[in-house]
Amino acid sequence: MTARPETSLHTHDFVGIGLGPFNLGLACLTEPIDGLDGVFLESKPGFEWHAGMFLDGAHLQTPFLSDLVTLADPTSPYSFLAYLKERGRLYSFYIRENFYPLRVEYDAYCRWAAGKLSSVRFGSTVTEVTYEDGVYVVRTATGDTYRGRHLVLGTGTPPYVPEACRDLGGDFLHNSRYVQGKAVLQRKESITLVGSGQSAAEIYHDLLSEIDVHGYRLNWVTRSPRFFPLEYTKLTLEMTSPEYADYFHALPEATRYRLTERQKGLFKGIDGDLIDAIFDLLYQKNLAGPVPTRLLTNSALTQARHENGTYTLSFRQEEQEKDYEIESQGLILATGYRYTEPEFLAPLRDRLRHDSHGNFDIARNYAIDVTGRGVFLQNAGVHTHSITSPDLGMGAYRNSCIIRELLGTEYYPVEKSIAFQEFAA
Repeated sequence: MTARPETSLHTHDFVGIGLGPFNLGLACLTEPIDGLDGVFLESKPGFEWHAGMFLDGAHLQTPFLSDLVTLADPTSPYSFLAYLKERGRLYSFYIRENFYPLRVEYDAYCRWAAGKLSSVRFGSTVTEVTYEDGVYVVRTATGDTYRGRHLVLGTGTPPYVPEACRDLGGDFLHNSRYVQGKAVLQRKESITLVGSGQSAAEIYHDLLSEIDVHGYRLNWVTRSPRFFPLEYTKLTLEMTSPEYADYFHALPEATRYRLTERQKGLFKGIDGDLIDAIFDLLYQKNLAGPVPTRLLTNSALTQARHENGTYTLSFRQEEQEKDYEIESQGLILATGYRYTEPEFLAPLRDRLRHDSHGNFDIARNYAIDVTGRGVFLQNAGVHTHSITSPDLGMGAYRNSCIIRELLGTEYYPVEKSIAFQEFAA
């Protein structure tokens, strides 16, 4: 749907800001509810989800059941299986016998779902949100004004650039733009990839597979002590559960932040099969002689400068406490994403709760405002809801909870107990 001017003083039950997978899932789940009137505003002209990482064969790390709606409503017409059926691809997916959709396929599914919704307004950049006479007033760059009794924030987590690389200059890439910049990158004599996790591993494998064709030198440097695999055993997966969210949220703030650092391998690790594929590819290419590539761990990027087309990158080997430098013509930062509070929320600051770290103090029901049920936040809650926050599979659960708060009654059954294990004493 394209942006439509909002001309009346109509007050919606809620206004959703941002349209990533989580708010898109909320739009799909609220579309059939007659007693709930919402509108979703997205600055982009259409749905887009990590287009810079659409590498051949790249797939989700969660099964297709973690689509926009199924875990809340398996009968929804906006499910991934409904998309496949309408596209005539259901039997092909069945024969493929792989639970994990391709990343490009998931994006196409989301665009399909967004195109069916009446509540979505693309091309609507929010510039300011105020609270007036008991209603949230949302203003956009096009001059439209939307009014809502509640807000649901789904602006996502923007790409994170380390402090050492801010104002660096040159043509370095964040991994979110890798596909768009790959051709130019591969014309350089040397490429350095900084970061770890799934995106870094996918990029390294992609560049390593074509290193013979282009003849560049390739470095992969990570601060992590090793190339950690994603922990994906079934009892660990039970940590993406209502019970674990209850347990984690009730812990003291300091304990939650400490655990957040320790649990990164539970949702930021590398697919184990990809780690093996990288090793096998290195083994294969080394049969003909040493490959011009280096893999370096325990190395934190401390400084960076760019002169005459070359990056000089300073690293600290943290276990040895030694400094070293790498010179590279190309630079890719696979440094992930971090939530930043949108500037348009500045007029609401006195109505929004923050913790001692300056982050949103997110209630168990995902509210962040002083009333406890006026403004809800999608994602960005690892410090309060642990690994359930970014997990696609928990999106439908969170939206079921938010819908319950918006309606004052439970429309989609909200699971309370799904784990075999007990997390609290």
